[in-house]
Amino acid sequence: MVEIELKYAIPSSAAADDIWRDSELAAIEEPSSREKLEFKAVYFDTACGALSANDIAFRIRLEGARVVASLKWDGKNEGALHTRQEINVPLSDAASILAPDPAVFKESPIGRHMQQLVLGKRLESIMDVWFLRRRLRVDTGKSLIEISIDTGDIITAFGSQPICELELELFSGQQNDLLVLGAQFAGRYSLVPEAKSKYARGLLLAGKPPQSDNG
Repeated sequence: MVEIELKYAIPSSAAADDIWRDSELAAIEEPSSREKLEFKAVYFDTACGALSANDIAFRIRLEGARVVASLKWDGKNEGALHTRQEINVPLSDAASILAPDPAVFKESPIGRHMQQLVLGKRLESIMDVWFLRRRLRVDTGKSLIEISIDTGDIITAFGSQPICELELELFSGQQNDLLVLGAQFAGRYSLVPEAKSKYARGLLLAGKPPQSDNG
């Protein structure tokens, strides 16, 4: 599937709280969609960077009580707008975050390609991403969009970087609705377009400039 989302840097934790309490957002939110979850994501690659060199990000993430393995590739961005190909596979065991198995993606062509790239090589953690996600879905009348406010840290062996950002992901409908809503929030809260994903920022911290903006 293609993931389409906007990313904005939020200037302060106070501004993040203001967005969460925004009355115009509350007026169009879907009932019972508002929630807070602790996320821990671990990204994996080989020591020689076989995946990042081939524009692939491999992530396992704990999302509250859920465990999800993800592959992302073919990432592109234009300012705040990010698009990429993505496969998500639910897992049953949180221990997968310590011992990732590339075979969980074997049913897809990109998964089989990924397995060939790492064949005979050890996968190791290249970064941890910890954050609190406050999220809800909104219905514009034409489109369903998930709004997420993330605060936390990107952690690598070479340093860390704080996270305070807004993501708007198009679930269904029209991309223009996503752009309009994003522009409204950017203007209201002095948000700055975030051209790099959490994964891309982590690679930069680790001294491994990403080829594209997967993650």
